Amino acid sequence: MRTPVVSAGHSLQLAYLRLHQALYQRTGGLIGHRLAGSPSLLLHTTGRRSGSPRTAVLIYARDGADFVLVASNDGQDRPPAWFLNVGANPAVGVQVARRRADGRARVVERGDADYPRLWRLVNDGNHRRYEGYQRRTTRPIPLVVVTPVGPLV
Repeated sequence: MRTPVVSAGHSLQLAYLRLHQALYQRTGGLIGHRLAGSPSLLLHTTGRRSGSPRTAVLIYARDGADFVLVASNDGQDRPPAWFLNVGANPAVGVQVARRRADGRARVVERGDADYPRLWRLVNDGNHRRYEGYQRRTTRPIPLVVVTPVGPLV
């Protein structure tokens, strides 16, 4: 099995994201809602193999009551683990700043009718960074739409 090559820049980005997530979690959302000038949330999933709770900090855009997420994995050729977890179990939780809600996730692929509109929405909200991530990989980057099953409280 080939070991993926990870650049120094990617390693620094991962360390930054870990620190950001730790601050977001440890402060109960008091610190951490903004990430690189964009709004971020904590996505709570269930590990597809372990069954253990997992958390990822992600940039999001709003589409009405829904949250739109991008499974970019920084333009890597493999999807992020949280995306695989959502595919195995779409019951998720979100935390936006200090407010939380349970939700249902659905994958939106490039061929879906809503994809272009949702891609523009989330890409524009992240200073068009996702375009660069898409150029780094031949993998079509999917979106995930999380619909809260109740109000954020």
